[in-house]
Amino acid sequence: MMEEIIKKAEILVDALPYIRNFYGKTFVIKYGGAAQTKEELKEAFAKDVVMLNYIGIRTVIVHGGGPKISATMERMGKKPEFVSGQRVTDRETMDIVEMVLGGLINKEIVSLINRHGGKAVGLSGKDGGLLRAQKKKLIKKATPETGVEEMVDLGLVGEVTSVDPSVIEGLDKNGFIPVVSPIGAGPNGETLNINADFVASSIASALKAEKLMLLTDVPGLLDAKGNIISTIKKARIDKLVKDGTISGGMLPKVMACLNAILNGVGKTHIVDGRVPHCLLLEIFTKEGVGTEILG
Repeated sequence: MMEEIIKKAEILVDALPYIRNFYGKTFVIKYGGAAQTKEELKEAFAKDVVMLNYIGIRTVIVHGGGPKISATMERMGKKPEFVSGQRVTDRETMDIVEMVLGGLINKEIVSLINRHGGKAVGLSGKDGGLLRAQKKKLIKKATPETGVEEMVDLGLVGEVTSVDPSVIEGLDKNGFIPVVSPIGAGPNGETLNINADFVASSIASALKAEKLMLLTDVPGLLDAKGNIISTIKKARIDKLVKDGTISGGMLPKVMACLNAILNGVGKTHIVDGRVPHCLLLEIFTKEGVGTEILG
């Protein structure tokens, strides 16, 4: 029994250098995938965030919610449509997106963190002029049939043009935990749906955050043999993208990490959100549970 108690003390002491290092720093966390849908993982995530806050690490949460948006659309008799993995968003779809992200999902995360002793506040990118955006232009690659590239109109899908982090800084300073849904305002005040990975990357860049952490449903970046790459630099990423090892849904996550590093973020991580307490494991242990991406 005493040995177990001593082991607990040792674990806390092992974490001390990390706690000392990160005290007062800002971490931006993209919350999605299984960690956002499975009950025990949701609870573990909320406890991790609250604990980080109590030991002096400022956290900003950015969340997605694609599966819930699609399920809600289908329930309302509207078929989700995607082009190259991006949701085509007409005005009616945008109303559903805003309702699900800014209403249902955002408030669920806020209340989960608050239940565990945090002080979370829900925002969308439209609050306090946080995210300015423009319509995203998607170029569809030429196929053997067409032989030409074509421009695709995704509707009310945006990309971030600028970030005004003052609303987040004000909340952070007063011990609140901002929880941001990835919706921004276009040039004429129109609402635009934005990829949550890129929103997290843009906010981390504007805050010059210590870390950007993206929670995913994979163990991390894998090499050609399927082994986890625990640390990787840009030069090697370029090679793995060229030879197709990094592709599909992992590509925008890696790009979001690289953009953040180019814009002054200390370190970026792609973390396995299916592991309970993945945030604490990645931050406070040498081994971690994912891939650390460096410049």
